[in-house]
Amino acid sequence: MKKEVINIYDIAEMAKVSIATVSRVVNGSDKVSEKTRKKVMAVIEEVGYTPNVFAQGLGLNTMHTIGLLVPTISDLYMSSAVYYLEEKLAKYGYDCILGCSGFELEGKQRQTDMILSKHVDALILVGSTYAGNGERVEDTDYIREAAEQVPVFVVNGNVQGENVFVTVNDDVKAVYDVTVQMIEHGHERILFLTDSQSYSAIKKRMGYEKALEDHRIPFRPELEMHVENTVHAVRDLLQNCNVAFDAVIASNDEIAVGALKYASKKGILVPDEIAIVGYNNSSIGIACEPELTSIDNHIEQICHETVERLIAVIERKEKNLEHKIVIPCELVKRGTTDF
Repeated sequence: MKKEVINIYDIAEMAKVSIATVSRVVNGSDKVSEKTRKKVMAVIEEVGYTPNVFAQGLGLNTMHTIGLLVPTISDLYMSSAVYYLEEKLAKYGYDCILGCSGFELEGKQRQTDMILSKHVDALILVGSTYAGNGERVEDTDYIREAAEQVPVFVVNGNVQGENVFVTVNDDVKAVYDVTVQMIEHGHERILFLTDSQSYSAIKKRMGYEKALEDHRIPFRPELEMHVENTVHAVRDLLQNCNVAFDAVIASNDEIAVGALKYASKKGILVPDEIAIVGYNNSSIGIACEPELTSIDNHIEQICHETVERLIAVIERKEKNLEHKIVIPCELVKRGTTDF
């Protein structure tokens, strides 16, 4: 029999054992007697069989593969998260299957089904878009359905459900604190810019509005803007909106750089006349002039905690793992603020 047509089923038949036993042998399981192990290994060596990943997973209920789902890999936050997750998972011997779902519910459901069909050991959803906007619980039903098959871990989005575990930032406090600092340094017309209605964006807006309320600053609806997540689109929108403001808080660094571009084009001094704060503390924040003050959401730590919790569930079989952990943020001060 030629080597290329040998598979795990052939090995099991030739050694007169089950497929599960062959899988345990090639995975080094101690649940096989020495006599059986030698018999299976003799057949494997005789035919020159090389087990593939799928075959190794058979019988042990593990593929040593984790599904990663992001809305888009082009986003700096998403690509950074994928890098840190893959790096950490590799140290534990796990491969990854990556899917990009887009932001629409249909795409999320379709990509989740696709990844589950690959027999992954767990699923990680990266981004608060997977938590929806809190208005329709049914928009996250597909996550709870997935969790009936494998453990599901959500990065920076809170989804309730059995076998669902989330790691989130304290976005409310982070934006509350920076808004308070702006108010205490004389800024009263603080512009809040966001590109989504996701779980994280909602929490950031809550922090902004609570700080205004606590300091008796009138809430002005025109100072909350939904913008396109590109530098030039933000720049052009601010140039044409005819809204007066003396500070900007943006839900990510790219939007904040758009505000900085606007100020440069209008000849407005930063931070003397306008203070600007971004979010994510990404590389784009140090590629502009002046360098951007930004809220560091510690994405590396979030990914580290997510993988540690994943390993605790699928390898150590921990039963009482906390559903949700919260990672605090940190303001990294640079040249776009004077406080």
